[in-house]
This record gives sequence, structure tokens and C-alpha cells, in this order.
Amino acid sequence: MKKIAIGIFIVALSVGVFSYAFRKTIAVTMMERIVTQNLQSPPIDQLPDGLHVALCGAGSPLPDLSRSGPCVAVVAGGKLYIVDAGSGSSRILALSGFPQGRVEALFLTHFHSDHIDGLGELMLQRWAGGGRKEPLQVYGARGVERVVNGFNEAYAQDFVYRVEHHGEDTVSPGGAGGTAKPFDEPADGSAPVIFTDGDLKVSVFRVDHKPIAPAVGYRFDYKGRSVVISGDTKKSPNLQRFSDGVDLLVHEALAPQLVGVMTEAARSAGVANVEKITIDILNYHTSPVEVAEIARDAKVSHLLFYHIVPPLPLSVLEEIFVEGVDEIYDGPVTIGRDGIIIQMPATSDEITVKNLL
Repeated sequence: MKKIAIGIFIVALSVGVFSYAFRKTIAVTMMERIVTQNLQSPPIDQLPDGLHVALCGAGSPLPDLSRSGPCVAVVAGGKLYIVDAGSGSSRILALSGFPQGRVEALFLTHFHSDHIDGLGELMLQRWAGGGRKEPLQVYGARGVERVVNGFNEAYAQDFVYRVEHHGEDTVSPGGAGGTAKPFDEPADGSAPVIFTDGDLKVSVFRVDHKPIAPAVGYRFDYKGRSVVISGDTKKSPNLQRFSDGVDLLVHEALAPQLVGVMTEAARSAGVANVEKITIDILNYHTSPVEVAEIARDAKVSHLLFYHIVPPLPLSVLEEIFVEGVDEIYDGPVTIGRDGIIIQMPATSDEITVKNLL
């Protein structure tokens, strides 16, 4: 046994020495393989036909190492659509293996900064990385024109630089930026279809984020599978109405007891503006327990929390975040993190949760 142990040690040592000596060559080879694989066969192409939802941003305006600004990626029939584009979301899409050049359309829930501040980067990556010859279509309630035009103006010089550097055959001038696709904010009880693409249907409905208006949520339906994405809202009967029977509800949530800790800390530190803000945000978001009530009453199959407030750097805080949820809603619940994907194959009841990061 002693000789065997010595032999194993010598082999392991030799492998270690070899790996160290050639570590740079090994690293470059591995990098080449990973880049080639991602370009030739991205994860989006490995998904079965169906409706799939990934979080390219599970967080809020508050910094969180596990959660970028709000962003939801929807894959239907192999095509990629995005709801909101918060800070860092473009990079999470890239890390998750979703080519931004494949984005067909973007849907904005409202115009709070944390839902739009990644729009410029997303438009740029889609154009330059995807070789697109047409601008990104950006759907939103009226007012979206100002948002899109503002980003187009801010990036106008950059567009010129990149065309001059790479040439029009590589980056077509016609593909830069975005084109606004405004719609009227629906009345309560109404959910008009604003977008179709083959078997995909996207409907929009009003939510309650007062004093922020317009504010909407979206429902995606594809081959018998369905998802509702809330955007920012307090508990909304209108949202519950259009979530009835969906496979997946992706809903924002704020835990008042944890935000209260932030309020007390700001008060103790004498930071009055932060104290006031943490109090104000309580009245236009939904608590996890209230979301559970919506999911129960709408008979939702799976609940996914996103736009999570406050940040949850410790796992025990996640336990506190969902306290009381399981007493109300008996379906499966997922606390969102960047890279979470919910897979829902077409013409099936199957729902699978994975993490791409």
C-alpha cells in the first residue's frame, strides 16, 4: 500500500508540474474552446421548443452582488425577447450565453431609471455584436419615444466612431440604436395584444405603481405555455386577473421588515434622505406575502420573485424574505438570482429551474 501511495503521489506531482509549466498554453486553449462553443452553439439553441424565462437582472436600484438591475429574457420558438434593461443586464445576458445580437424586441414596463439604464449597452451589443441591419424595436407606453430618442442621441457619436473604424459591411449604420414602438396604456380590465411573432403573443396590462405612470406588465403566451412579468407594482387586482392560470408568474417583491432595518440604520446614522426614501418605497411595491396571495388566487403554477428589495447577501436573509409565503401559496417558489432560467417545453406541464451562471 505504501508503494501505491507513493506512486499516486508521484503521478499527481508530475501532472501538477506539467500543468503549471504549460498553464498559459492550457488557458489559451481552454479560452479558444469556450469562445468557439459559445459562438457556434449558444445555450439558447439547446433549449427545447417552448417558452423559457431567464433573469438577466433579478435586482433593484440597490447594489447586490447576485442581482443586477431588472431584466427578464424570454425565449419563445428559439427567438429572444427582453423585458426591461437594468444596469448590468447586458453583461448577464452575455455571461448566460444569450447572444444579444439575437434580441428581436425589448419591452419596457415603465421608465424608472433602474429599468432603462442598461438600454444603451444592450442596443450597442445587439448592433455591433450581432451585425444587425435594423434598430432594436423598443415597445412601451407613450413616453417611450423620449427614452429611446435620448439613448440614440447619447450614443450618436459612438455610432459614427464604430462605423468609421470597422466599416459599413461589419456594422451597418442602419442597425444602430433603437426605434420606439409606443402604445396607449390600457384601461383596467383590458389587455390588448401589442406584439405577435408566429405562435408568440404578447399582451400588455396596467399595473399600480402610483405615482409612477404609465406602468404596465406583460403576458407572453406560446404554444400552450404562459408567463406574466409584473414590472414594478403594488398588489394589483388587474395583474391578478391577467395572471389567471399562467404557468409562471415573475413578480417584483419588497420585504417590509428588512427595509425597516435599513430605515432604522439611516435614522441612527442621521441620514435623513435615505431614511425618507426607505419609507416612501413601501407604498408602491408588493410584499412577498402579497405576491403569494396573488399566485394562490390566480392559480399560478410557479412563482419567481425578482426586483428583490432589499439586497440579500446572506442565505439566511432569503429565508426571512419569504417568511409566511409557504403558508399562503403551496406551489413552487424561486427566489430570483441573475442567471436563473425557468424552462417550459411546449404542449407540456413541465417546469424546470436551472442556473446558467
